Amino acid sequence: MTDAEAHRPIALALIARVGAHEPLLAAGARELRRATRHDTPFGASNPVHLLEWQGLPFAVLSRHGEQGYAVAAPWVNDRANLYALKDLGVERILSWSSPGSLVPAVGAGDLLLPDDVLDERRAPPFSFFEGLGIGVIRMQSPFCPSLRQAFRRTLDAIGQPYHAEGVYVGTQGPRLETPAEIRKLRAAGGTVVGMTVVPEVFLARELEMCYGAVCLVVNHAEGIDERVYEPGILFEGLATSEELDRVRRAEERFAEIALPLLRSAADSDGAAGDNEHEHPPPAATTPCHCRRALERYRQRGDIGADWKHWWDR
Repeated sequence: MTDAEAHRPIALALIARVGAHEPLLAAGARELRRATRHDTPFGASNPVHLLEWQGLPFAVLSRHGEQGYAVAAPWVNDRANLYALKDLGVERILSWSSPGSLVPAVGAGDLLLPDDVLDERRAPPFSFFEGLGIGVIRMQSPFCPSLRQAFRRTLDAIGQPYHAEGVYVGTQGPRLETPAEIRKLRAAGGTVVGMTVVPEVFLARELEMCYGAVCLVVNHAEGIDERVYEPGILFEGLATSEELDRVRRAEERFAEIALPLLRSAADSDGAAGDNEHEHPPPAATTPCHCRRALERYRQRGDIGADWKHWWDR
């Protein structure tokens, strides 16, 4: 790595599955800098890889570990991870996650772009601003609308089917949900249920970073289909072998899909573009206000230009 490359701004980040950097390297990305953990006021982050693909630099962070499922969702240090990305200069985040589906129409192996959130967690962290009078932020669009539009254009352009909207329900874990809980979440309007996008999406907004999510559905949630309990296999039989095979085939295309999405995120300027493909844009698109989420506190003098001191009191 040259000295110039070492100081290139890293405005993009991908937060994804275990060992997410490996398929990206296999697909032609190259390493700019070896992975490093970042010390933050909230503890050490997961290792952050700095990669480059066709002139596009970006950071990659695997939520659950580099090898194997080392850390379950409730114990991922989301605040440290997002702080580390912000410290690198990241402005836009592509989140790739693997929730379960609450509706029969969304099946294993499908991609979905959520546009809203139900937060069903019961334990922190809920905010960077614990104990302070900061963080009362409007959540009209939890996911950056500019990134959602960019992702839609890209998925249409590469011919990748997807569901254009849905409500992501964030649960606590690490256990999966009960049939009664799934009935409640479905009745409340949920589309998919998972344990990773929340609290990331809210913490990213507190740091004024744009955050867009792509969900690869891995199963139908408990009670959507009748499934025999099978000890010793993934999800104990909640997903059939055929469904798991569809997920595996979709996961094999991870780099093929994620790299163009990162490119589209880099090109996104906050304006909704035309989309003449399968999923027409909404009549009115909410503009991106992610990077001004704390403007009221800035104007009031509660926070200054240096974001690292926003929670110093």
